[in-house]
Amino acid sequence: MEHSEKELGITIAVFERFEKQRLPELLWIKGKVDKGELLSDGDMEFLEQVSQNTNDIKSLVDKQPEWQTLYAQAINLYEEIIAKALENQQAAATSNGQSE
Repeated sequence: MEHSEKELGITIAVFERFEKQRLPELLWIKGKVDKGELLSDGDMEFLEQVSQNTNDIKSLVDKQPEWQTLYAQAINLYEEIIAKALENQQAAATSNGQSE
């Protein structure tokens, strides 16, 4: 039982960090790409870190069904940002005559 309590504690800490630190940054980046802006190197590094963190906690989330909806929503937000960023990058390349 102690092992699962430890996992629950880790999962709660991870999601609290996500809610207070990662989510506001993700929403800010989403706002940028929604306005057609390109991602900075720092934005891309942050997104890579978020991606790695989501992979790292997947096994913990799988054991905590109450966190799966929030986890899925975070993944969806990440995917929306990446898709829009790619669209913006392609549009910028096209407008600069770099697309074939």
